[in-house]
Amino acid sequence: MRVIKRDGREVQFNVEKIRHALEAANAGVTDKLTSNDIEHIISEVVNNCNNLGRTVGVEEIQDIIISELAKAGHIKFMLHYSEYRYRHEMLRKQNSTDAKILSLLRHENELAKQENANKDPIVNSTMRDYLASEVSEDICRRYIFPEDVIRAHDEGIIHIHDLGYVSGPISNCELVNIEDMLQNGTVITNTLIEKPHSFRTACNIATQIIAQVASNTYGGQTISLAHLAPFVDISRQHYREEVRSEFKAIGKTISEDEVNRIAEMRVTKEIKDGVQTIQYQILTLLTTNGQTPFVSVFMYLDEVPPGQTRDDLGLIIAETLKQRYEGIKNEVGEWISPAFPKLLYVLDEDNITEDSPYWHLTVLAAKCTAKRMVPDYISAKVMKRLKGDVYTCMGCRAFLTPDTVGLNPDGSHKYYGRYNQGAVTLNLVDVACSAEGNEEQFWKLMEERTELCHKALRIRHETLLGTPSDVAPILWQNGAISRLAKGEKIDKLLYNNYSTISLGYAGLYECVYRMKGVSHTEPAGHDFAVKVMKFLNKKTAQWREAENISYSLYGTPMEASTYKFAKCLQRRFGKIPEVTDHNYITNSYHVVVRENIDAFSKLAFESELQELSPGGAISYVEVPNMQNNIPAVLSVMKFIYDNIMYAELNTKSDYCQVCGFDGEIQIVEDDGKLIWECPKCGNRDERKMNVCRRVCGYLGVNYFNQGRTAEIKERVLHL
Repeated sequence: MRVIKRDGREVQFNVEKIRHALEAANAGVTDKLTSNDIEHIISEVVNNCNNLGRTVGVEEIQDIIISELAKAGHIKFMLHYSEYRYRHEMLRKQNSTDAKILSLLRHENELAKQENANKDPIVNSTMRDYLASEVSEDICRRYIFPEDVIRAHDEGIIHIHDLGYVSGPISNCELVNIEDMLQNGTVITNTLIEKPHSFRTACNIATQIIAQVASNTYGGQTISLAHLAPFVDISRQHYREEVRSEFKAIGKTISEDEVNRIAEMRVTKEIKDGVQTIQYQILTLLTTNGQTPFVSVFMYLDEVPPGQTRDDLGLIIAETLKQRYEGIKNEVGEWISPAFPKLLYVLDEDNITEDSPYWHLTVLAAKCTAKRMVPDYISAKVMKRLKGDVYTCMGCRAFLTPDTVGLNPDGSHKYYGRYNQGAVTLNLVDVACSAEGNEEQFWKLMEERTELCHKALRIRHETLLGTPSDVAPILWQNGAISRLAKGEKIDKLLYNNYSTISLGYAGLYECVYRMKGVSHTEPAGHDFAVKVMKFLNKKTAQWREAENISYSLYGTPMEASTYKFAKCLQRRFGKIPEVTDHNYITNSYHVVVRENIDAFSKLAFESELQELSPGGAISYVEVPNMQNNIPAVLSVMKFIYDNIMYAELNTKSDYCQVCGFDGEIQIVEDDGKLIWECPKCGNRDERKMNVCRRVCGYLGVNYFNQGRTAEIKERVLHL
């Protein structure tokens, strides 16, 4: 018989450890067990473990010991043993936390190095954030989440996202209400910021808001360029007056056409400077949690009325795409692809055909995608059908539940200023493996494990209840999310569809394969996949109806968790072909990265499952270098517009700082470990290369764990 230890290692069952624990507890109590009593308890524990017919965990063995003590009537000893067990568990947890903290301080923690593709734990500010996270996680484990939830998290049955943050009153991700903050003013670190009088100033204020918001949350945030567009005409009118005054000062007459022409030149320069400010500020900022703000920028022409403001928004979008196409310079001065900000471009009637007025923007977007992997694309046509409205996602893929009641005071729809409370993900692969392919058992386990997720989500919700707005004034008092009074609690923003809370899911492909023996792209697999998705949606609907909390189903953007789940599955079930035999599991509903399927078939297939993931999802197609085939990129974009709500194209954009190679850095295996290697000079030093890949919706640079690296290596081209 095998046992899974607390550190995740699997070892041979050792009955002497049970005997030692009972004898150690026996030494501290007057109502002692006899040697026969101890042997009887040991015998019953061994029998119980054998009857389970599977590998048992140390904590399970401890639970069985307590149960057998109670059955044998040793109640006083049982209570003493429980206290003894608790004291030692606390000591273990303290020692474990201390060990993790020391490994961070010594830069020896490999898991931290690979936990996030855009965070470098060697940097002091990032390391400090990780240290705080370890303490927070320790508190979560001991005081906030019950033992069954933590055990399920540790065993990879579920995953509580951002466990190092959820002990405190910190929200996840949000749609920042830049419009309110710019038009009505805001406060940043006790300084009143009034409405700006130029586009350039509006851009500067926007970046300060982004930095403040990022320092007060732990997820991604999205801003809209539409909220900056009105300030272009303010600058334009200023420049017109300025030009008139300049020519009047030198005694020259100038026509209004000339005034407008010169003013427009200055507007163009200011738009370029303002967009550059946003890009460079975001890329050079380090928030209090030691990372670049995870920012998405929404580009939707119809967010503003037609006419001058829409044309000005078009100018901002064009400049944003041009600067992103150019890229940024790395430390050796070469142009590379930055990870942030993420760009979101809406495909709509006014930009999707060659004769539409903003087609030129779509062509720019296609060129940018081919070179820099952004923007990503939202189909207004499909989104209106699915959600009745067009609005952006929070961070990389989390979508709000549609505002069907009109949350604004005038009854209109509200999206900006809304947010997500947190997420817990269900490992669908573990459900299927635990059910051993038995469908009746599968649905029974789905009931149990979704309720376990529900329990964890409720706890996350309740940690936010009672939070005073003072904890993050930029969010709750000064307009990013709301304008509550000082001391006012945020509770009303946790209900009534104002904010969402997400039930995530992972590994639909492997789940279906374990249950049906085929991919979910096959008819039998497809039907079962749809049934699973509908079950999960029904669960969130039931919780939402009962509690007035906006639960929603969310296609989890797994990064570190894909590796964690894979390791846990192999530890629990061994290596099952096409199910647990890789160091990653498939993201959400996606077609597995190894499956040969063309881009259009993949997007068409995934569109149905994306519709069943209303809390957030994104699809992608893997493509080769498309810079010389922009018509093909545009064809994919048009297909997205007609068929799927949210999708992206993945290409490669790498650079070797040693030899100057500008192409695809390869992944090679060395002594069982996957390593990035320049195909030209053989450079393997990640500090001397720039690798950019999409890892969880966001682009990631260099810091990839082994599971994610394996997944990247095995991706097939879809075009």
